[in-house]
Amino acid sequence: MADLTPEDIAGKLMAGRFFRSGPIAQALSDPIADTPMVVTLDELRPYELDPRLTRNPLFDDIKASIRERGLDAPPPITRRPGADHYIIRNGGNTRLAILRELWSETKDARFFRIPCLFRPWPERGEIIALTGHLAENELHGGLTFIERALGVEKARELYEQETGRSLSQSELSRRLSADGYPVQQSHISRMQDTVRYLLPAIPSVLYGGLGRHQVERLSVLRKSSELAWEKRTEGKQVGVDFETLFHDTLASFDAQPETFSIRRVQDELIGQMSELLDADYNTLELDIDNIEHRQRVVTSPPQTPAEIPTSNAAPGSGATNPIPLDLKDATPLHPATIGTGPAHATEWTPLPAEQTRKPTTSATTLTAPSITTASAHDHDKDHRLRGHVVSPAASTDRLQAIQQLVAEHVGESLPDFADNALRAIPVQAGGLFPITDVWYIEPSLDSPDRLRIHIAQFAREIAEEAQLADCVEPIETGVGFVCTTPLQRPEPAFSRSGPAS
Repeated sequence: MADLTPEDIAGKLMAGRFFRSGPIAQALSDPIADTPMVVTLDELRPYELDPRLTRNPLFDDIKASIRERGLDAPPPITRRPGADHYIIRNGGNTRLAILRELWSETKDARFFRIPCLFRPWPERGEIIALTGHLAENELHGGLTFIERALGVEKARELYEQETGRSLSQSELSRRLSADGYPVQQSHISRMQDTVRYLLPAIPSVLYGGLGRHQVERLSVLRKSSELAWEKRTEGKQVGVDFETLFHDTLASFDAQPETFSIRRVQDELIGQMSELLDADYNTLELDIDNIEHRQRVVTSPPQTPAEIPTSNAAPGSGATNPIPLDLKDATPLHPATIGTGPAHATEWTPLPAEQTRKPTTSATTLTAPSITTASAHDHDKDHRLRGHVVSPAASTDRLQAIQQLVAEHVGESLPDFADNALRAIPVQAGGLFPITDVWYIEPSLDSPDRLRIHIAQFAREIAEEAQLADCVEPIETGVGFVCTTPLQRPEPAFSRSGPAS
């Protein structure tokens, strides 16, 4: 290599800068892994599909805490590909709104510059973000029923866009559970009915916080009234359809939830139907109540078996002792009531030998545990419990916490496998009215007025089989109905006698 002359060295030192051949990036790309960063309120926006549409009931408490302590739990953030601003990833829109208020009130920089955890936008970003906001809102402040219903409806739209086909309610329930927001199929059905039939009529009442139980009663009332309407309008011309009648009737009660009364809605709806159908009000109410009861029986989940008292507790003392259990070589017992009066003592006596025989089952068949008089130690209970597990359920503490909060919000209780698997009481499986607890009476059958209605309807159904339905008339006293003698007795339709030999 030839030696450089002073002129060559001076020329190299005076050379111009290097130029890039490719395009110049205007901004840095987002991190590809979870990365802490500081963003300002100008760079961060709320999630557009946030299911919460009303003010968080804990808003003032959260604001007071942030004002005094600062932001202890910064919200996670993300950014859609190509977007120029960050958004809340899951849960945190309330905190963002509070920070904006505090910055406007105090101009304190700690409310303007926020340390956050950035998480990359996932492949199924919209669905993951929506289900994440649904779950986080349940954990922090809860959602009203209509907010949850609209959120689930939006999730259904996103799932259908993802799959390119419509989803059934059961499949939607499975997909929501897989994405961390478990919702039962029966609740999804109620949510869809609420969005379709109730929201257009009573938006103020629903957004005001109408609960799931009231929404369920309205849905059952609408369905039972529609069935009664279709039964009476078959082959007739009526000036209005039921959907319009129900909407107009319900819309007249769009007031605050505190003054909303389902009984008043039912009374007005039945009154309107009786005028349009030229039907007796009481008869129409009886039919609707009967259909409503049938709907509840079909759609209601089975009752959880109640705790059964033992003879070791003194009558009237209120003390109960746990029933000892043993899973092998056990003699089933049944309760025998002794004594009279409101407080009965209960003893457990062995069943007859012919009732204790059980058919031989395969090794993979699970049988219910039997109640015995021998106490079991804790380690024995754990061992017996493991014997009831065919395969462990995939779950996490976070998922179980979300399931518990959702159950509390909708007024239900999650079953405890450890308790229910080792409890056995006489049950009747199957049938229209399954018995899940021999000590439980349906509330609708525990009052004389309601019981008369069911007795009268049952008697009328029996009479219909014999073509004598007109001979049964419901009354409000006695057993609930009276029988009248027909002018000409028809041939019974269900005679049990066979052909003459």
